[in-house]
Amino acid sequence: MTTRLTDLTARQLLAGYEKGDFSPVDATRAALERIEAVEPLVNAFVRVDAEEALAQAEASARRWHRGEPQGLLDGVPVTVKDILLQRGGPTLRGSRTVRADGAWDEDAPSVARLRAHGAVFLGKTTTPEFGWKGVTDSPRHGVTGNPYDPTRTAGGSSGGSAAAVALGAGALSVGTDGGGSVRIPASFCGIFGLKPTYGRVPMYPSSPFGTLAHAGPMARDAADAALMLDAMSGEDWRDWSHLGPATEVAAGLGEGIKGLRIAYSPSLGGQVAVRPSVAAAVRRAVGALAEAGAYIEESDPDVPDPVAAFHTLWFSGAARLVQHLSADQRELLDPGLREVVAAGERYSALDYLAAVDARMALGRRMGRFHTSYDLLVTPTLPITAFEAGAEVPAGSRHHRWTGWTPFTYPFNLTQQPAASVPCGVDEDGLPIGVQLVGPRHADGIVLRAAHVLYESGRARIPAP
Repeated sequence: MTTRLTDLTARQLLAGYEKGDFSPVDATRAALERIEAVEPLVNAFVRVDAEEALAQAEASARRWHRGEPQGLLDGVPVTVKDILLQRGGPTLRGSRTVRADGAWDEDAPSVARLRAHGAVFLGKTTTPEFGWKGVTDSPRHGVTGNPYDPTRTAGGSSGGSAAAVALGAGALSVGTDGGGSVRIPASFCGIFGLKPTYGRVPMYPSSPFGTLAHAGPMARDAADAALMLDAMSGEDWRDWSHLGPATEVAAGLGEGIKGLRIAYSPSLGGQVAVRPSVAAAVRRAVGALAEAGAYIEESDPDVPDPVAAFHTLWFSGAARLVQHLSADQRELLDPGLREVVAAGERYSALDYLAAVDARMALGRRMGRFHTSYDLLVTPTLPITAFEAGAEVPAGSRHHRWTGWTPFTYPFNLTQQPAASVPCGVDEDGLPIGVQLVGPRHADGIVLRAAHVLYESGRARIPAP
């Protein structure tokens, strides 16, 4: 039963609770045992709250016994990236500069919503320091390995969350994505990850990286993610930029994609060199979308690489993030983060505003593009997972993580919904992801297309 329970999706767990086949306590114990087994291999967790999780599971079991489940996710074991506040324990953000003492008595909006829907919190997952890069290693918590090969990176910055979901250490996890931080590890670890439209899931405290940063669901499949997004969406007065009342997406998941206009861009107009095994897997996924009735056209958004604007905004955010630290505290930071901070401190206000102008221009161009197409499909990443503990692959001509993530960060600038769906494995058995991008507010369309890939079997890959 233990192995079977950790292999189940959130929806399968909920169905089992309703039938009385097993209880939230059974599922939580199984998840905790799974964490104990896999944690030495991948280092996905900062903290595990076994006693509290079991108490929550027992309360959930009583509700199910009475026939009164609480919300959409009652009794489902979940994890939370250690960037987001979760009351009852510290949020250390992967940094030796964060003190663990204090009240820690507040939930982030996404965590509060999951709690209101009865989710069982297993613990907090690893992140690079303050979530600053696309891989997961930090001075405070070390390196997080990939579930398919622990010597490879899990990606980042939500790498612990992706590894946990892939290994059955909780059916769901909530991550954050400021430049690909949900989609990158989802692709590397073979799970589903969604960056919703900005503001769909409220954020508090506000990210130092501003309106680049989104919170989003990480799950075994698109249907679980849709359920989780419905639970996390909605209003929260602490985030002035939230989108207001939630728009449900799970109910429309089965509507399919017949007649949708989909643009397929294999390399952003030749701007990106994509590994052949990745390109082939993505093309097969596009074929599955065509078989489901979508109209596919190979077409590029024809936009310049916005990396300079992204760096200005991202590095400035990093500089603001550590502005309060003393010189001695800064010596405790990840050396790469110190470099980024130094770059951010050199930008002027005019540089920042010029980056905002470039961002707005990119948003307009993508808005015009989506008047012709309902979705854009690209690889999530041009490569598969490389060696753990490195910011860039060995021998890379790039210095920063943005060099190998050209398909992800543009859509943080534009705030569009974007998902990574597994679509195969490479010659080493490492997962490959396909990215589905929709116009702003079209989260439901992105999820419907992803669901089609799962229903077709194209998104089903061997378990780690």
